[in-house]
Amino acid sequence: MRKTGKLTLAAILVAVMLVLGYLESLLPVSPVPGIKMGLANSVLLIGLYWLGVGMSFEIMLVKVVLLGLMLGNPMMIVYSLAGGLLSLAGMSLLAGRGGVSPIGAGIAGGVLHNVGQVAVAMLILQTPSLLYYLGILMPVGAAMGLMTGTVAKALMRHLPLPRQIRKQED
Repeated sequence: MRKTGKLTLAAILVAVMLVLGYLESLLPVSPVPGIKMGLANSVLLIGLYWLGVGMSFEIMLVKVVLLGLMLGNPMMIVYSLAGGLLSLAGMSLLAGRGGVSPIGAGIAGGVLHNVGQVAVAMLILQTPSLLYYLGILMPVGAAMGLMTGTVAKALMRHLPLPRQIRKQED
């Protein structure tokens, strides 16, 4: 895929992620803080499989910063960045291995996102007991990751890369 095509696709993915992130902020899934569906991670997974790790890192970074600024919460940027980095690292390792579907990568990403956020919260708040919160967040992260991975897999099957872009890859 040419640079222009990758940049265009990345911009579209960021726009979709911002819309999904904003909608999630309006629709809380649970009264427990920190639990959300993470639908934007479906789009990040698609970016990972279609555009690679480097561009996916850039997509994630732009989404985290812009969404934090849009929602008026600078601390959200810190927590989301920690979760996003760890999540993307885990998903990248799994996506690069044969036999691991977007569903498996999504589950790992959901769990690791929560681990990253709790680790940063423990550092910032100097509260080691937050580690117990992972007892709730890890299974929920796995369930949400299963959902986002399933959505990503279905979207990649039904919205394949445009034929023109595929030809450029050959």
